[in-house]
Amino acid sequence: MPHKQPPLNLSPKVSDEVRKTTCYMCACRCGINVHMKAGADGKKRVAYIEGNRDHPVNKGVLCAKGSAGIMQHNAPARLRAPLKRVGPRGSGEFEEISWDEALEIATGWLAPIRRDNPEKLAFFTGRDQSQSFTSFWAQNFGTPNYAAHGGFCSVNMAAAGIYTMGGAFWEFGQPDWDHTKLFMLFGVAEDHDSNPIKMGIGKIKARGARVIGVNPIRTGYNAVADDWVGITPGTDGLFIMALIHCLMKSGKIDLEYLAQFTNAPCLVNSDEKSPEYGLLLRNENGKELVIDRTTGKPAPFDQKGVRPDLAATHRAAGVTHRPVMHLMAERYLSDDYAPEAVAERTGISAARIRAIASELARVAFDEAFELDHEWTDFRGETHATMTGRPVSFHAMRGISAHANGFQTCRALHVLQIILGTVEVPGGFRFKPPYPKPATAHPKPHCKTTCNGPLDGPHLGFVQGPDDLALKPDGTAARIDKAFTWDNPMSAHGLMHMVISNAHAGDPYKIDTLFMYMANMAWNSSMNTRGVIDMLTDTDENGDYVIPRIIYSDAYSSEMVAYADLILPDTTYLERHDCISLLDRPICEADAAADAIRWPVVEPDRNVRGFQSVLCDLGARLNLPGFVTEDGDQKYADYADYIINHERRPGIGPLAGWRTGAHGLTAGRGAPNASQIDNYIENGGFFVEHIPQGANYYKPWNMAYQDWAVGMGLFDAPQPYLFSLYVEPLRRFQLAAEGHGDRQPPDHLRDRIRRTMDPLPIWYDPSGDNRATEYPVTALTQRPMAMYHSWGSQNAWLRQLHGHNPLYLPTNLMRDHDLKDGDWATVTSPHGEITVPVLEMAALNPNTVWTWNAIGKRKGAWALDKDAPEATKGFLLNHLIHELLPPKGDGLRWANSDPITGQAAWFDLKVRIAKAAPQDQSKPVMAPIKSPVGQGPDSLAWKVGK
Repeated sequence: MPHKQPPLNLSPKVSDEVRKTTCYMCACRCGINVHMKAGADGKKRVAYIEGNRDHPVNKGVLCAKGSAGIMQHNAPARLRAPLKRVGPRGSGEFEEISWDEALEIATGWLAPIRRDNPEKLAFFTGRDQSQSFTSFWAQNFGTPNYAAHGGFCSVNMAAAGIYTMGGAFWEFGQPDWDHTKLFMLFGVAEDHDSNPIKMGIGKIKARGARVIGVNPIRTGYNAVADDWVGITPGTDGLFIMALIHCLMKSGKIDLEYLAQFTNAPCLVNSDEKSPEYGLLLRNENGKELVIDRTTGKPAPFDQKGVRPDLAATHRAAGVTHRPVMHLMAERYLSDDYAPEAVAERTGISAARIRAIASELARVAFDEAFELDHEWTDFRGETHATMTGRPVSFHAMRGISAHANGFQTCRALHVLQIILGTVEVPGGFRFKPPYPKPATAHPKPHCKTTCNGPLDGPHLGFVQGPDDLALKPDGTAARIDKAFTWDNPMSAHGLMHMVISNAHAGDPYKIDTLFMYMANMAWNSSMNTRGVIDMLTDTDENGDYVIPRIIYSDAYSSEMVAYADLILPDTTYLERHDCISLLDRPICEADAAADAIRWPVVEPDRNVRGFQSVLCDLGARLNLPGFVTEDGDQKYADYADYIINHERRPGIGPLAGWRTGAHGLTAGRGAPNASQIDNYIENGGFFVEHIPQGANYYKPWNMAYQDWAVGMGLFDAPQPYLFSLYVEPLRRFQLAAEGHGDRQPPDHLRDRIRRTMDPLPIWYDPSGDNRATEYPVTALTQRPMAMYHSWGSQNAWLRQLHGHNPLYLPTNLMRDHDLKDGDWATVTSPHGEITVPVLEMAALNPNTVWTWNAIGKRKGAWALDKDAPEATKGFLLNHLIHELLPPKGDGLRWANSDPITGQAAWFDLKVRIAKAAPQDQSKPVMAPIKSPVGQGPDSLAWKVGK
């Protein structure tokens, strides 16, 4: 008798419903399908998360982080209700209160500040993705003290890119994956833009393109690179300038591109005695002048028919003006940048530098190609084809987080530009709303008015000393000292200096520190122990030096214990969010795009989305922009704001499905009450493709410029030249040389002259002679499986990275008689840690590193006190300080880039010594009490009937 098979359901029902939204497990903002199932009580719960195949960012691909979003949503560490501190700061002793009481407390603290002295509020946010909204709230409050986390993340990359070419990597642009044949990465870990880069690398490698990875550490993208360059940390700029030297010396640069689209032919005052020495020559309308090859006379760069000359000089009124190209040749053809001169310092042989330069040149020029796309440039000249140069670059924090990071990032952009590979087929391409020059962005504003709004946006791009955020007496207007002589071009602010400056009362004392999603008492601080001490320090009267702290987070992070008032946020599946063209959109090079999040699940706790809380708080404080003319609350919640707010007429947070005269429109239009519903029906996103032929040469292509105006990206066409020579830097140098009414303090003059060069330079980021005592560089990077510090409390992701050893290269392991699993003491000028070590061969021989933010403090995140993250995990932050070691001059020198103020995390120098075996990593900090207690030993639940 034949065996009877049991009935099998070969297509089980995955879910009752699929709700499409946007992931928040990193900054990729991928589209996700959230599968829902109804439980016995009839409520639908999250059963499964997968990628949305229709989404423009990830096209269905989803990483471990995204899939683990279900565990983030159900994490035991979630805060449950508003909290008021009842014990000392740091005790973790709170009592639950109602939202009415919490908002009454916040209003009671903030209203007198706004009435009497708005600068006494410092409002800073972490890795949120609603900065256009939070900055709008702060501007209407009237405080000058607002910024987000970019100052200690990658402002050097963003600012250098915008000042040089109108955009940078990652959110600003991407390689032309369809055409590139050589892809070169600098300092890229696995956390930023991970799915698109993985997809792109897979695409180009499938057709035989080569990948070169420049990074002291060979993990992730660098591990799959065809060629790994294990550079000495902090020397990327020197290596890049050696490549520029080789390319210029061999004539392998795109002269036509440089003449037409950059300021290489623009004329520079070359009279050292002139007060305008080093400034560009302009006409009466402020247009940069070039020598026209046809007439031999000066002409505006954008004059119809002009053919800029890269070589010709001009003499007028006794002053010789030379083209920028002359200055570039003088600098980069110098033997100082020859491969032989930089090989030892960079750790890359001269032969290898020359080989890489040769490969860049070969692919850019010998493998150039044409696309049959006719286009018309800003001078009115029509081109029958588009020239493709199939070399592309990408870079991130690894080259940015050094004290020379701004100039290094600029050097990389100059390398791209001289090869003619920016905004051409096969090269680097901008994503809308970029490109736009630095002059198209606002300048920073800092004028306060009691009971009134700030006089303009907090952050922006200065064009010279007149734009600095200084009070009439020359002191800093902002608590973080952004936009001062200490760091003039600090486009993202200096979040890492807020607590230190507030504690020191330098430049002034504050009353309330208001932070959102910024774990400053742990991994988001450069000086963890010191910051904890500052947050808890009291004065001679027993009062806290920083009087009040309001904090909002979704989880019981280390920072929670140090706040006086907790406003609990939702998880990303329980909230409205707007990934806006006004902020950090999800655009691709061929399309403008934005997206939303919406509450696919209702909260089961007494929590509220932080942005909606700000709408309520703004109305209670009677902030303009948050109340109607009758004084009523203008926006019921963040969703209401997303739909109805207009930044200027017809331009709102979302570009899709706006209301026009003849129906729904894209880009410009009146508010549409059904807009969020339209997004939900479309999968949570909106895309508007750039017309064929307008999608390359964007800064100069009039078809793109006209399309961008129609979309509301800007109000009039604004073609511009790439700035190989960044004139605003020269204006600061002139001030340091004694010119102009606004002068720097004497102790900064030499540093400004030395570092703020209008052409990229390289200087040693360590800046002193500690190399002998602390000879090893120590780095951190985020793993692909974690982005936020949130990740290391995620039940699935913890299984990938439950603890973090310190990785040492083979030579250092041997030198210190270490083997895998041994312990080592690591010492810096600021502190000491004792940690487990592992050997890693694919590592720069004078570099050690570990994963960032894996280590947790005992008691936080609902983890067991003996969890591996709290015993074997650790932070390098204990070795870092926001200030440099004393120089004996009595000044507080920041551990940051002197131009932008970016935190110089990666300049950390240490020494290594073998240690006795330990039970746990040191330092061991006392456990903190968590308002949510400890989670269960295991997480298990059944979704659905």
